[in-house]
Amino acid sequence: MRERPFHDPFEDDLFEWFFGPRQRRQQPRQQPRQRKHQQSAQASGFIISTDGYILTNNHLVGKADEITVKLTDGRELKAKITGTDPASDVAVIKIEAENLTVLELADSDELEVGEWVLAIGNPFGLSHTVTAGIVSAKGRSRIGLAEFEDFIQTDAAINPGNSGGPLLNIDGKVVGINTAIISRSGGNMGIGLAIPINMVKYIYDEIIAGGTVVRGFLGVGIQDLTPELAKSLGLKDTKGVLIPSVNPDSAADKAGIKPYDVVVEFEGKPIEKTIDLQNSVAMQKPDTKVEIVILRDGKRKNLTAVLDERPSLAELTPGKSDLLEDIGISVKNLTDDLAEHLGFKGETGVIVISVEPGSEADRKGISQGTLIMEVDRKLVKNTKDFNKAIQRAAEEGNSVLLRVK
Repeated sequence: MRERPFHDPFEDDLFEWFFGPRQRRQQPRQQPRQRKHQQSAQASGFIISTDGYILTNNHLVGKADEITVKLTDGRELKAKITGTDPASDVAVIKIEAENLTVLELADSDELEVGEWVLAIGNPFGLSHTVTAGIVSAKGRSRIGLAEFEDFIQTDAAINPGNSGGPLLNIDGKVVGINTAIISRSGGNMGIGLAIPINMVKYIYDEIIAGGTVVRGFLGVGIQDLTPELAKSLGLKDTKGVLIPSVNPDSAADKAGIKPYDVVVEFEGKPIEKTIDLQNSVAMQKPDTKVEIVILRDGKRKNLTAVLDERPSLAELTPGKSDLLEDIGISVKNLTDDLAEHLGFKGETGVIVISVEPGSEADRKGISQGTLIMEVDRKLVKNTKDFNKAIQRAAEEGNSVLLRVK
């Protein structure tokens, strides 16, 4: 088996203990008649209202036909899904009961690295297990588990079955939902990930109010600053988020945000990385007026934007194919501003705005700011042409020829 940087849980049977059962890729043996099999899994969750609302993970209950909750007093109650949010991997379920004991929610923004935490859950079916550790890091992202990631990392022992359970601070208040582990063996190796409870609070309120989560949308491309980019923009450090593109008629466009602006504050809070801006915007409702501080030509500028409603992921990435995902890039139309700043005036094509580290594109030397002019020797003038060409290439084979500049 090829060695990986860290254990891939999707290739280990222990995945089923932690995340629940999955579809097998192997073809079943031919039999005269196939039987339907029931699949079940055990995981964790915690009560946050006296009338029976429970927080857990979407990957545990999102596709469940039947959910049974077992309480500490031995009662087993049927639960119904109130709402789920696959984009953050949060789910809310409900049992019919009264006067239940609840867990108090903390302010996860106040959590500090090195602080003691407790993880409670159902590892390997051993219910109500408590383990202790510290917060190893905050703001972990790009793990690939959800669209919105801002994980708390802890070395408190988390094992298959802990997923969905609470991560508590030393005062016994919830600071996060235990969600995943990074492991070579499939068991605990001191790297557990939890969703911060402040992110969960917004999602919970949205689900209770309307059953779904509606998020704000600024309408910009975002990119972390590298030392090289910071130097070229005349900045002293890499704190802030570069705006390589602005969607026409978007909230950002109407607020006066322009390509090559650098966002350094959002609603009074400092912005250092793309994850900070993405999550800050996503935790605001559409039509909310927000204050943004940018750097333009080295000078601070205060802007006000009224957020739009965030489109679905399908709308944000129209025509996305498996081949494009394998290549590992995202692209935008080549606007006049981008063409002038990047030296592509008079050219046609699409601009690469992000490259997945370690992807095929990364290995071939494609970087942010690359202009793609042709796909399989056919000109592309915009993202629509590009997506169609990629889709056509995916249907014909598993490789694609790009002409870039």
